[in-house]
Amino acid sequence: MAQVTCDTLTGDFLEAATHYLDLAAQQLGLEKDILKILKEPKRTLTVAVPIRLDNGKVEVFRGFRVQHSLALGPAKGGIRFHPDVNLEEVVALAMLMTWKCAVVDIPFGGAKGAVICNPKELTDAELERVTRRYISEISIIIGPEKDIPAPDVNTNPQVMAWVMDTFSMLSGFSVPSVVTGKPLEIGGSLGRSEATGRGVVFTIEDACARLKINLAAATAAVQGFGNVGYVSAKSLHDLGCRVVAVSDSRGGIYCEQGLNPEEVLAFKNKTGSVQDFPDARNISNEDLLLTECDILVPAALENQITAKNAPSVKARLIAEGANGPITAQADRILNERAITVIPDILANAGGVVVSYFEWVQGLQHFFWSGDEVNRQLRRRIIESFRRVWAIKEEHGVSLRLAAYMLALEKVATAMRLRGLYP
Repeated sequence: MAQVTCDTLTGDFLEAATHYLDLAAQQLGLEKDILKILKEPKRTLTVAVPIRLDNGKVEVFRGFRVQHSLALGPAKGGIRFHPDVNLEEVVALAMLMTWKCAVVDIPFGGAKGAVICNPKELTDAELERVTRRYISEISIIIGPEKDIPAPDVNTNPQVMAWVMDTFSMLSGFSVPSVVTGKPLEIGGSLGRSEATGRGVVFTIEDACARLKINLAAATAAVQGFGNVGYVSAKSLHDLGCRVVAVSDSRGGIYCEQGLNPEEVLAFKNKTGSVQDFPDARNISNEDLLLTECDILVPAALENQITAKNAPSVKARLIAEGANGPITAQADRILNERAITVIPDILANAGGVVVSYFEWVQGLQHFFWSGDEVNRQLRRRIIESFRRVWAIKEEHGVSLRLAAYMLALEKVATAMRLRGLYP
């Protein structure tokens, strides 16, 4: 197999995802046939999503649902509503979900869905119609035993409630286990909304212990102040870490003395942004990534740390709260600079772990306490982190490559055992 390098990578998200797959395959000596299969999504569905707007006009949006692999079980992955999403991005995200499920040892394959739209320009009624029409169009490939959607960028528990209701109407009976991330009142799980951010911090805790970083005396910066970013910032703050910078889509704020994430969230909810928070200095999202700090959590969108700004990153530890926030070229630079990166497929896997718990609870119609959910989440994340760290030490590779090696070996083993149909 030819040696793969970062030198010619353009920063394309799908290209980067395939690049890491190639590197892990090289380390494992993976069969070429299995690699060939895993480079292609198993199933890709593109749909038209026509709806009638509130003004009476008809608008047609485009939607996707991609299933990358079903080797370990039903497909699992979020639904993203964003004006700039495209099919290649969805394919890459579905592939990442395959590895994410495998690295934390849950019996799901990877999937992802999206609709090209701007929810901020839609009324609630229009957003509901987009959701319901999209789900009706992809209903042929989703279901509790086939493919279970979840929230992602610009979708939330209310959207998941519409997903569940639409699929249930089409089925003729209530099917709560078709989707996760639902409101508690209709079969959601306690701890689901905080799970991704909590998982990020669980990995940070273990990494800090190994890197001799005292969390109670450390500083952190968090890019993105949505669900994942806020929960990560609050959890770090609760552990005594000084959160010196946070940001949202409009920009960020910096305060050397530290920020209280709860106060910042209250301010954002009132004003629409974290910017102009009292006693803090406004900064850009780009500035936040270069903040002097011990821990950096990029929890916004992909491709935020690139070859251009990676040489100026000052953090000792980076935990990827978002999917693909670091390009392949930047990842190489950070690795050469001995900056530890906890990869997305491990750092932000808490959401899919608790989604699995929610799916199990829905199938059994038996629900767990919040303490039980959090205990099981911590156990899974920490066990997975320690397995990845052991591979890193044994093979002398980065945490990212170690995580891919762990995930790829699990998926490949399942494929060997199942064989090739027909």
